[in-house]
Amino acid sequence: MTIKPLADRVVVKLTEAEETTKSGIILTGSAKEKPQVSEVVAVGPGGMVDGNKVEMYVKPGDKVLTGKYSGTEVKVDGVEYTILRQEDILAIVE
Repeated sequence: MTIKPLADRVVVKLTEAEETTKSGIILTGSAKEKPQVSEVVAVGPGGMVDGNKVEMYVKPGDKVLTGKYSGTEVKVDGVEYTILRQEDILAIVE
């Protein structure tokens, strides 16, 4: 199944949560932070949203930084994705 976002929506795939800290401490499942860096899987066409023209700045394959609780989480074919508006993306990670 393919997800094709509409308007200014972006589909991102979450990266894996860190299992160890920088100092080498292994984290339990409940201690892991939700990842904030995701990979863009699909991008909507942009266009007119609420009467304003929206230009899409991200493209599939970009690594992006998102808010911890932004977007809607969905599971498709056993893979977890988040669908969010482009304005909920904080930065592109290079």
